[in-house]
Amino acid sequence: MAAQQKKMDAIALLKEDHRKVEDLFEQFEKAREADRKEKLAKQICTELSIHTMIEEEIFYPACAGQVKDEDLLEESYVEHDGAKVLVAELIKSDPGNAFYDAKVSVLSEMIRHHVKEEEKRAEGLFAEAKKAGLDMEGLGERLMQRKQELMDEFGEGDNLPAPQTRSFTGHDLQQGKPV
Repeated sequence: MAAQQKKMDAIALLKEDHRKVEDLFEQFEKAREADRKEKLAKQICTELSIHTMIEEEIFYPACAGQVKDEDLLEESYVEHDGAKVLVAELIKSDPGNAFYDAKVSVLSEMIRHHVKEEEKRAEGLFAEAKKAGLDMEGLGERLMQRKQELMDEFGEGDNLPAPQTRSFTGHDLQQGKPV
């Protein structure tokens, strides 16, 4: 992985993750064989799970109370939660299940929107974090270290934990029912 071989600031690392997932979604759209689709969906879910964990554990807390528009941060958490619902469903599914391709497609659209919001030049969360003067290099190192730990732990995504959400805390994502 290129990010392991060079130091990068937090925003560069997160943007690199965004590009990687966008590429995986494009590959999924072109895939025809069920095995290939399943492999790509698993990789997408793994990448998104790790990415959301490092953002929610390190980057977003660093932004809290520092960015001018706190709504951006709250929206980011909620957008993550929406994606986590689909990730949870895809993890326990396969291409033979109803709506599999549709779920990957909707997840792609959700992520595309989320990325656009975070990366807006003047008023996105990344721009706000830069304006706030956060230590992007220090955050980048912490994000990379945690990302590597999670990659080592989850490997090919065979043992991903059930995603934990904030906005759907009254629901059990494993069963899809209110608790």
